[in-house]
Amino acid sequence: MAEQSTDERYGDDEVDTSHLDDLEDGCGCAEVWEHLSEEESDDDAA
Repeated sequence: MAEQSTDERYGDDEVDTSHLDDLEDGCGCAEVWEHLSEEESDDDAA
């Protein structure tokens, strides 16, 4: 099941954060950017 959290900016709506599940806690923005870019590249190749 996808992990979700709430965020004040979105009211009571749940925000899907499953695309970040493979990242380590405390990683920096460069690691997040690299991870998301790799996922996008994988999607383009499919």
